[in-house]
Amino acid sequence: MSDDLDDLDGDLDDVFADEDIDGPDGVRTFSIAELAEEINEVLADHFDEGLWVWGEVSGMNFKNPHTYFNLVDVDTRGRKVQVSVNLWGTEMKKLRPTLMKSGLELANGLKIRIFGNLDYYGGFGKLSLIMRGIDPNYTLGDIALQREELIRKLKQSGAYGRNREVALNPVPLRLGLVGSKGTAGITDFLQQIDESGLGFDIKIANVTVQGDGAPVEISSAIRAFGRRDDIDVIVVVRGGGSKTDLATFDAEEIALAIADSPLPVFTGIGHQIDLHVADEVAHESHKTPTACAVALIEYVKGYLDEVDGAWSDIAARAGQLLDDSGHTLSKVAREIAVHTRTAVERADERLGDRVDRLRRRAPQLLAERSLAIDNLEKRVSLLDPVNVLARGWSITRTSDGRVVRSVDDLEAGDEIVTTLRDGSAKSAVVDTSPVDRPTKSS
Repeated sequence: MSDDLDDLDGDLDDVFADEDIDGPDGVRTFSIAELAEEINEVLADHFDEGLWVWGEVSGMNFKNPHTYFNLVDVDTRGRKVQVSVNLWGTEMKKLRPTLMKSGLELANGLKIRIFGNLDYYGGFGKLSLIMRGIDPNYTLGDIALQREELIRKLKQSGAYGRNREVALNPVPLRLGLVGSKGTAGITDFLQQIDESGLGFDIKIANVTVQGDGAPVEISSAIRAFGRRDDIDVIVVVRGGGSKTDLATFDAEEIALAIADSPLPVFTGIGHQIDLHVADEVAHESHKTPTACAVALIEYVKGYLDEVDGAWSDIAARAGQLLDDSGHTLSKVAREIAVHTRTAVERADERLGDRVDRLRRRAPQLLAERSLAIDNLEKRVSLLDPVNVLARGWSITRTSDGRVVRSVDDLEAGDEIVTTLRDGSAKSAVVDTSPVDRPTKSS
């Protein structure tokens, strides 16, 4: 491009040299209008076939049906250089199929290679490039290159697979949803969840999902949900769009927010064929918001099926144990019955033996018991007080009926009653004297 401009300067010198010289220093003087015409003639001659230029889009401005922006670059000294680009409505209409086919949309920050013609507009004193074509492969290649570079950087730092190592709640019912309210993506997701009939609890962070401020809003929402203790899964969704719009989800700040999240992050971004850095680092990525909702529903249903299956297994096992126990109990009952009958029969036999023995020994036992009773009767008769008194013994009692067994029971003056074989006699105690008993020598 610089060589072309050098050539352009030479051409202008040649043009000016051929004109009449009427300046004070011998150089021709132009009116501004003449200068504008001359510049455009030189530009047309030198770039008669047009030219390709590349740079980064900046300062997008739409004035229906036309589009205006600057194509920016940096020179060898690190200084910003730029050229104005005009895209007329008629040319935009021609280019739109190409942009749509490649999934591109002109936006700030996009690196593009475009074809056009240079034009100097005297009304503004401004050189512009009239855009007539675009090379979508250049832009797509740059997007892919930036994406690959970021993925390499994330892998090198260890952030790439970090979120996939976060444990997922087996019943992920509490969702932190990051998306733009009212858009098709978030609407499809919520509809799918609602139709499941499951008890999901959803908290929504309403964010911008495209444009310069989108990466900051999305990453901030992810980090905010990650600090809460009432969320099981963070879900990031966005419906379809151009590759330019969806490139938001290739932003490094979003990738790092997902990688650093203490909660698992699910993504459902764009169309079936789209894949973004956010998808690469997420715990799980799904092709669309609807597919993301379906996956969460399947997790919950799978857990419920496992619970139902476990209860069924428990019930079946309990039934089997009851059946086994019933069979065992019946067997034990039969064994007990058999043992009981055997024991009773044996007891009957032993009892019969004893009865027979008793029958045989009964007369002998009666004789022995009768003799023992007679002997006992004789002993009792001998101890009968009447018989004792008949042999010459007597019984002395105090006036209140107590038997006197020792002189210690009496005092002088006490009245006593003496019972004899044929009657009793009352008397008074004059004196008592104990009997001296010899002591045993040591």
